Amino acid sequence: MLDKRTGSRLANLWDDTKAAAMNEAEQLVYRSNILGSDKRVTNYGGGNTSSKIAQADPLTGEQVEVLWVKGSGGDSASIKLDGFATLYMDKLRALKGLYRGLAHEDEMVGFLPHCTFNLNPRAASIDTPLHAYVPHAYVDHMHPDAIIAIAAAKDSRALTEEIFGGEIGWLPWKRPGFELGLWLEKFCLENPAAKGVILESHGLFTWGDTPKACYETTIAVINQAIDWFERRSEGKPAFGGAVVKSLDAGQRRTIAARLMPAIRGLISEKSHKVGHFDDSDTVLEFVNSANLHELAALGTSCPDHFLRTKIRPLVIEFDPAKPDTDAVVVRLADDITAYRAGYQAYYKRCKHTDSPAMRDPNAVVYLMPGVGMFTFANDKATARISGEFYVNAINVMRGASSVSTYVGLPEQEAFDIEYWLLEEAKLQRMPKPKALAGQIALVTGGAGGIGRATAARLLREGACVVLADIDETALAKAHEELAALHGKDFVRPVRLDVTAEEQVAVGFTETAVEFGGVDILVSNAGLASSAPVEETTLALWNRNMDILATGYFLVSREAFKLFRVQKLGGNVVFVASKNGLAASPNASAYCTAKAAEIHLARCLALEGAEAQIRVNVVNPDAVLRGSKIWTGEWKEQRAAAYKMSTDDLEEHYRSRSMLKRSVYPEDIAEAVYFLASDMSAKSTGNIINVDAGNAQSFTR
Repeated sequence: MLDKRTGSRLANLWDDTKAAAMNEAEQLVYRSNILGSDKRVTNYGGGNTSSKIAQADPLTGEQVEVLWVKGSGGDSASIKLDGFATLYMDKLRALKGLYRGLAHEDEMVGFLPHCTFNLNPRAASIDTPLHAYVPHAYVDHMHPDAIIAIAAAKDSRALTEEIFGGEIGWLPWKRPGFELGLWLEKFCLENPAAKGVILESHGLFTWGDTPKACYETTIAVINQAIDWFERRSEGKPAFGGAVVKSLDAGQRRTIAARLMPAIRGLISEKSHKVGHFDDSDTVLEFVNSANLHELAALGTSCPDHFLRTKIRPLVIEFDPAKPDTDAVVVRLADDITAYRAGYQAYYKRCKHTDSPAMRDPNAVVYLMPGVGMFTFANDKATARISGEFYVNAINVMRGASSVSTYVGLPEQEAFDIEYWLLEEAKLQRMPKPKALAGQIALVTGGAGGIGRATAARLLREGACVVLADIDETALAKAHEELAALHGKDFVRPVRLDVTAEEQVAVGFTETAVEFGGVDILVSNAGLASSAPVEETTLALWNRNMDILATGYFLVSREAFKLFRVQKLGGNVVFVASKNGLAASPNASAYCTAKAAEIHLARCLALEGAEAQIRVNVVNPDAVLRGSKIWTGEWKEQRAAAYKMSTDDLEEHYRSRSMLKRSVYPEDIAEAVYFLASDMSAKSTGNIINVDAGNAQSFTR
């Protein structure tokens, strides 16, 4: 079976009833979305679709032929109408008269904006000529694992003929661009009965006379390849068979939690990286195999795979039968240094006089026998997607090596794509990273008012956030809402009782596995109690100390452990209270515990400074709205202490303040963000009061 993820053929998802209610442009979106919905058809952002549609010219009103083609950087699964570039076909055809030959084909990209229809701002992709010059109205270009397995085989042309006869043609490797567009046109004109063509080391082009026919041809061709591979590879062990056995799932995650922060620390010198862990059956079959080293060294074949995963992965030497993780950690620095040296040598061998400067020389993909795959990138979504691309590459290697010899992209071709000047220009157009891009935060009490507002603030600045809370219902709701706003890649929930030592350790382990480490700890879990001292029970006293002092110690200790492994510094922000500095009647347990928090922060600031670990405190006061501590007895108790109704309590706190203003969770979040960001890079051991002004809590 070619793809371990599923044994079924691709389903025909075309719905005539849905399609009948759409115009041609909408049918193009529909076709793209259902093709992109299955990663066996194309990877994230890979491939493209097009339709040639008759439309009224906005200037003359005459009917003209317009190419609708997926724009640069779009993703088939999620693309909408505004993701497509639109270009006059007559102008695209006229470009042939300007073409000066292969040595000048990159300059043709500069002419594409002159072909724009109706002032569409969506930039056309480098693949536009490939679609424009295929003489069919509807064209799909996909990167199916089953097809690339044929395209990446040593005898891919013969395999194409064996599987498809003359129905699907074959073209040798050619980098996407104007020349390849002309090749496709020539093939179609010389082979009018063909339904598609396989591009060596690249992917599949198919076409049709209707959107439905084009889609169904794409699905049928891929299914035909899957069926052929299953028959040809039946009974053959993949990748030469397994030579080691996987550790159990718990052991794999424990090792991932140990190694990912260590790797992250070694590769994040210039910019913080975020990690992703994959121990799926597909990955384990590959990393446990006899041919792991041989195949991994060849690199990927499809340009899309290569751009996401680099020239080749780093294989971590490890024997799961004798799991010595300590030895792996000791070797990591040398292994990563060796990989960098290899990458630098590759750059020097292949660079041209006008090549862009060498980029990050660290590996993106790390393969570990018995454990799985780690991928690292500047953000979580990219790290995950890079892993998905390498899974595509694994499937390609499985298929090609089962029936032939797998062939990676030639080194110089790989370099010319990675350091393509057009690709460099695209990278330079990318928006500037957000302030906390690549940073990982854990927020305790993350489902409450202050914790949730803080998580939202950090997420807006590009951080990945782990929401830790004991209230599972509130945690699930907060996670769902924040993930919907900021992307599910960037936020994770973990049920955590800060007073339980084992749970705290597990929470940080989960953070390390999900994101690769931690940079920011916001210690915010809390409770509130109010009682005259003679009515304060030992249980109440201990409860305050357990959560507000011991809990803050436990999460800080685990954070410090990770900070020291990563050697990237770190930030701890305690959310304490005005009551940690200013005494309050009938709240001795709470005030004392908050004072302990503040002094613990000072002690940790002293301990962490040498390692660039900063520890600071935000002191809120009277944050009534959105705060869970004001929904229980505390609100009634404070009202009783001040001899007023609960309805008057917010106004009491507002009028009591020097600035006569209410304090909200978002105000606390802003102070936390300041202390967690580089804006306060030279501050540690400090306290920011966010209480609208209270002379009693002045720190000096």
